Amino acid sequence: MDSVLHTRGRFGPRTLLITAAALPLTGWTVHALALHRKLAATRKDPLTGLMRRDAYTARARQLLNRHGDTAAVVMVDADKFKEINDRLGHAAGDTVLASIAARLTAWAGPRAAVGRLGGDEFAVVLELPTARRALRLEQLVRMLHTPVTLDDGRTVDVAASVGAATPHAVGSYDLSALQRAADAALYDGKHSGRALLATTAHAAVPSVNGRRAGRPGTAVWGRAA
Repeated sequence: MDSVLHTRGRFGPRTLLITAAALPLTGWTVHALALHRKLAATRKDPLTGLMRRDAYTARARQLLNRHGDTAAVVMVDADKFKEINDRLGHAAGDTVLASIAARLTAWAGPRAAVGRLGGDEFAVVLELPTARRALRLEQLVRMLHTPVTLDDGRTVDVAASVGAATPHAVGSYDLSALQRAADAALYDGKHSGRALLATTAHAAVPSVNGRRAGRPGTAVWGRAA
């Protein structure tokens, strides 16, 4: 009995010391996990799970440097999104945005940069070789025009305008220039049901109220309006 009591007395303080020493480590681990989650939240859009603008921009530039002429910048803008919000409510609008994000992610693949730039505006940078470009953009248009099923079982018809730009067509590897050209092409073909490929002319289109005014393009892919 004495031996047992002695052993407990001898190791008790040591155990307490180890436990006390472990507490700051545990606290730091919890803090680090919380910080990691906070940083992740700043990188990801909470509604769609897509990258926010800064995270998307960094990843997009990496992909442009890596793939060069085989890279493409694709801008996507939901059509008549305000009407969906007004007619069916913001919850339905959120479901539509999340569905667009999921479709873009599935279409682009895990190595692409897919971001929500704000509101109903999305951007993708990925490797898109010339031989597959038309087929892939047609596929994207079809995916984005597939009706969305809401939580209550109702379906809503959706559509999105798509503009694409490549370094070869635009004459620049700069992300901002490529996005501007793709955005101008998008608005040139707005509501057409087709993806429009930008030219050097689209890269020169000035910004109008924060958006670009389109000019005639050279190629369109997708379904007829």
